[in-house]
Amino acid sequence: MTFAVLLSLGATHRPKPGDQRHADGVQDASYSQVQVDCFRIVLLSLLLSFASPAYADAGLPMLFITLPGMLIALIPIIGIESWVLARTLSLSAGLALKTASLMNVLSTVFGIPVAWLILVVVQMITGGGSAYGIDTPLQKFLAVTWQAPWLIPYKSELSWMVPVATLVLFIPFFFASWFIEYEAAKQMLEDVPLGAVKRATFIANLITYTLLGVAVLGYWIKEV
Repeated sequence: MTFAVLLSLGATHRPKPGDQRHADGVQDASYSQVQVDCFRIVLLSLLLSFASPAYADAGLPMLFITLPGMLIALIPIIGIESWVLARTLSLSAGLALKTASLMNVLSTVFGIPVAWLILVVVQMITGGGSAYGIDTPLQKFLAVTWQAPWLIPYKSELSWMVPVATLVLFIPFFFASWFIEYEAAKQMLEDVPLGAVKRATFIANLITYTLLGVAVLGYWIKEV
């Protein structure tokens, strides 16, 4: 429901003159509700991110490690992706910025948490919620891939497990972001061929996720 409301705010509508006042009232009310929903989700995520170390013995829900950093990086990401959209689709700077802003808010605040939740469910129903040790190379590999969404707290190993699990999670997050951003962009850019929109959003996400990956690697190397 909220996804549809956000798309409607970004899309261009032409209401009939007699419906203009009603449409404006509905849009204002919808926009206010969207602001409240986004604020609640962001606030909850940030609170849980600070609280998660207290529950390290029960495991590390990686969403609350990765999401705060992605929220901090949201403004430069929007800037980069708006530039990509403007260059690849020949959009005006204003339209590119508006499109990039909406699609990134959707993918960051809604898409990534939903993708993470699906991954956690898969991990748990396949037995990934238990500790199997990290004595062998295979066990180490599974601990940061299969069990990446909700890390098992091998405390002496978390210094390398957290950044590696973050890089692993960037892969499904990339595809979730691309899907949602493409769906949002095609609604806002109705006059642009769908193939071009899909390609542009792919390139935009590939660039930004590559930069996020480089940042994580840089932090890991620095800490080592």
